Amino acid sequence: MSVAASPRELAPGLVIQGFEPPLRLSDFKLIAFDMDSTLINIECVDEIADAAGRKAEVAAITAAAMRGEITDYKDSLRRRVALLQGVPASALEEVYTQRLQLNPGAEALVRACRAAGLKTLLVSGGFTFFADRVAARLQLDEARSNLLEIVDGQLTGRMVDQPWGDICDGEEKRRTLLATCARLGIAPTQAIAMGDGANDLPMMGVAGLSVAHHAKPAVRAQAMVAIDDGGLDRLLDVFRDR
Repeated sequence: MSVAASPRELAPGLVIQGFEPPLRLSDFKLIAFDMDSTLINIECVDEIADAAGRKAEVAAITAAAMRGEITDYKDSLRRRVALLQGVPASALEEVYTQRLQLNPGAEALVRACRAAGLKTLLVSGGFTFFADRVAARLQLDEARSNLLEIVDGQLTGRMVDQPWGDICDGEEKRRTLLATCARLGIAPTQAIAMGDGANDLPMMGVAGLSVAHHAKPAVRAQAMVAIDDGGLDRLLDVFRDR
């Protein structure tokens, strides 16, 4: 394909760089999504912290981590989760039922990708309680995220190690995308990666098409597609077989 050397606005609120559309969606075989603030409207850890009266403190760490100002994502997440100690597990259900919503266009984009034959993957620095439900709701093929430890109906302020490792950070997102490609027998260039925060950059960097959704400036600057206005399904505007 021909290459657009510098960013340009394909349509209002939709910026592209590094390629010239239209592409063919069916040329891609996998799409990987971040969850918090990408597929869904909230940062779950911030909303859980609200139940402990610590939302401002936790949200400040989250924002700094997503902007890339905190380079050790694992440490930043451990710090935030530690502040959740003693929060009743019932708060997770309240966040899911009362605050969590799919972002506009999520269902339409996933539906179009599945119709074009793409496998779908959710890789999140958030938590399994939400990621597994969101994946089921959208009929995604796979999900990977972090597991909160719950003892006697309360969060302990810790996470539980899983067979693949301890925390799903940016490097784990990248590794998961590459491993999924290898298992599917496809090249990373046949994958799309979509996110909004600094911990999404590693997987976006190895994918054939990187997409920033209402993203932090550092992420937007590096993405091949930046959706600055409208829903996730605006990505479909760069494809001719949507």
